[in-house]
Amino acid sequence: MVDNGIIGREYEQHILDELCKEDEARLVAVYGRRRVGKTFLVKRYFNEQFDFFFTGSFETPQNVQLALFQNTLQQYSEKERVVPKTWFEAFDQLKEYLSGIKKKRLVVFLDELPWMETPKSNFLKAFTFFWNSWASTCNGLKLIVCGSSTTWMLEKVIGDKGGLYGRCSRSIYLTPFNLYEVEAFLKKQKGIVWNRYQILEAYMIFGGIPYYLNMLDKTLPFEKNIDHLFFHKGAPLKSEYDFLFRSLFKSSAIYRQVVEAVATKNKGLTLKEIKEAVKISDGGSLSEVLENLCRCDFIRRYASFGKKERGMLYQLTDLYSLFYLKFVDGKHGADDNYWSNLPESARNAWAGYAFEQVCLHHISQIKGKLSIKGVLTNVSSWSCPKQIDKNGVERPGTQIDLLLCRGDNVIDLCEMKYSKSEYVVTAEYEKHLRDRMATFANFTKTKDALHTVLVTTYGLHEGLYSGIINNTVTMDDLFAN
Repeated sequence: MVDNGIIGREYEQHILDELCKEDEARLVAVYGRRRVGKTFLVKRYFNEQFDFFFTGSFETPQNVQLALFQNTLQQYSEKERVVPKTWFEAFDQLKEYLSGIKKKRLVVFLDELPWMETPKSNFLKAFTFFWNSWASTCNGLKLIVCGSSTTWMLEKVIGDKGGLYGRCSRSIYLTPFNLYEVEAFLKKQKGIVWNRYQILEAYMIFGGIPYYLNMLDKTLPFEKNIDHLFFHKGAPLKSEYDFLFRSLFKSSAIYRQVVEAVATKNKGLTLKEIKEAVKISDGGSLSEVLENLCRCDFIRRYASFGKKERGMLYQLTDLYSLFYLKFVDGKHGADDNYWSNLPESARNAWAGYAFEQVCLHHISQIKGKLSIKGVLTNVSSWSCPKQIDKNGVERPGTQIDLLLCRGDNVIDLCEMKYSKSEYVVTAEYEKHLRDRMATFANFTKTKDALHTVLVTTYGLHEGLYSGIINNTVTMDDLFAN
């Protein structure tokens, strides 16, 4: 593959390679969370050599968007054109321009497509007519459309049940970087050579979002970077949270309420608990909000072991949002050097939970270390409330955040522990693990073998009580490609 400056994204580039080889017209939709690198991927892949490129403008009236469209088309065609009054006229002008280009392959890139659909603009109808009536018959035309509003892209383009039904040739969903890709990005794009513990810390704050990582300054120590990006006056990532929701969702307030409610409990909330927290009576509307947040990688929905829909939990998984809500939100008078001055004890609870989320983002790497990538595996969690046994003795409640229920009749009970050195299993912790395993076995009546897996930064300290651990996954293992 040609070195075009793109980090990772091998599979996505392979899809584009195959589509570009085909003679037929192709409509390709690229979608994913805002700031994840969709525009960068398309621009770099095509080396910015487009026959037409236009990007929608956020919260901009239709007449202004049409004027911008006309101005852009005029620059490409070098021909005077009147400003179109409707999107139908705009696409007619685009058709007339493209029809005059004599090339085997035409590449048109329409970025931030959802922002072009302003109220009563009929943009989508005009776009649909343009594709169905002409563009789809234009051999060699590759029409790439892109949007950060994942819900809009899925409902209006990819999964449209109207005029665009079945018309999208291929959809490309762009996910955040994993740790391997973040390490490569920082080194290649930013010239930042940090150790893996520092990169892990960066991931715990920014997630695998290239736009945020690109803001890091290699001349500053890590903690000063965080101060500058989140806590200084005018810090760019202090205002990002609000814009993130406004740019993705029309009714952004309810989406923020749901995210902030889910963030209050590490294990997440049930549908009933979320409904009570946000005071919403319309269950259907809330289900749609939750589905959209899952699609945009803000939260994850997961099942508790042995339960189905009734036991579904919703958990905040967007690491930037997690950090913002814990340390930035509402702290308007915070010191410019807040993060540098914050005691380590004040970070510990967040760090432990953030590390758990990093692990959940890297299930594939954990399975790779356990040599079970080829084994059918269901991922779930499990918890039980405190109980009184038949002898009147109170048994404490317990929770397991990650279960790997394998097709070879083994269940891995995963412990995720953030540590600055090798993790030491104490006598007390060993007893906790044994009791919890027994509780799980008794409560679930499982016949599968139970293995305890420790996922930690620097591995396991071999000691008197470490035999309780069957397998260990280290930070380095999480960096596997």
